[in-house]
Amino acid sequence: MKLFAKIVLGTVLAVTAIVAVVLIGARFADGPLEIIAGGPFTSGEPQLAVPSDWSFVKDMETIEFQSLEPPRSRTVWVLVHEGRLFIPSGYMDSAWGRIWKQWPIEAERDGRIITRIDGKLHNHNLVRLREGSMLKPLLEQLSRKYMGGQPIPEAAVASGALWLFELTPRA
Repeated sequence: MKLFAKIVLGTVLAVTAIVAVVLIGARFADGPLEIIAGGPFTSGEPQLAVPSDWSFVKDMETIEFQSLEPPRSRTVWVLVHEGRLFIPSGYMDSAWGRIWKQWPIEAERDGRIITRIDGKLHNHNLVRLREGSMLKPLLEQLSRKYMGGQPIPEAAVASGALWLFELTPRA
């Protein structure tokens, strides 16, 4: 029995060490590693002008963005409505969501970000959307694109379970 306990403990410690190395190492990477937050962008072509119409992003599943404070990058879902660019963040009313997803909370403090789409870097501000006529079409698009058509009520935004951010140009 002691040998079995030592093997289990050794395995748990090894897996924990590997996960820690990956998570810490990702902070030095040029961008995120899929769902793992990465370091600041070190590649990409800076763009002086932000597109006025983001329709070309409509069919993309995800984009990358980097916050300026703290300087971390991540991969996020993306929505486009009437040529405007939006990022949703779900599970914000759960303890797990609040632990795993720090970027929305950080974005409320400092919304300056850089997106990297097709190797091009654009400066933006994230502005949280809490109400308005945009909610219904954005929730319908989020439902179709990512939730298999399952309806998302506007109450999800009002309750804080779902946060929506619009990306606006930053000088």
